[in-house]
Amino acid sequence: MRSLKAGIYIKSTDAMNDSFFEHTTLLIVEHNESGSVGFVTNKLFGKSLHELIEFSHSKQFPLMDGGPVDRDHLFVLHNRPDLIEEGKEIPNGLYFGGNMEQVIQAINTRAADKEEIQVFIGYCGWDAGELEAEIEEGSWTII
Repeated sequence: MRSLKAGIYIKSTDAMNDSFFEHTTLLIVEHNESGSVGFVTNKLFGKSLHELIEFSHSKQFPLMDGGPVDRDHLFVLHNRPDLIEEGKEIPNGLYFGGNMEQVIQAINTRAADKEEIQVFIGYCGWDAGELEAEIEEGSWTII
């Protein structure tokens, strides 16, 4: 089995059917002794950024349904550290987080598109050992 670490993708198996995670692919952005954090990368939220009251001034931009945890906040993945400062680099050339004002500016000026920035509502989180146990029991496969 490939090693579980930041920057890898996992895919749900049939064991996750009839749950939030049915047919999902997740990018793990953090994995350490405290646990793991990831985002569902293939599930749209159903609203655009400009439909959220605090971002009504923004251009239309798709929101991703990142996961069931902390659905009151937005999170960002991007590959534009030249436009968005303060992101944490993960091993595959993507950055997790960053200056949200710069994210919105990049979207509004069309300096970056949905191939370069993904905005998520919510995330996926596991305590230490939980994700490894779910992989071991067959709920996820590392891809």
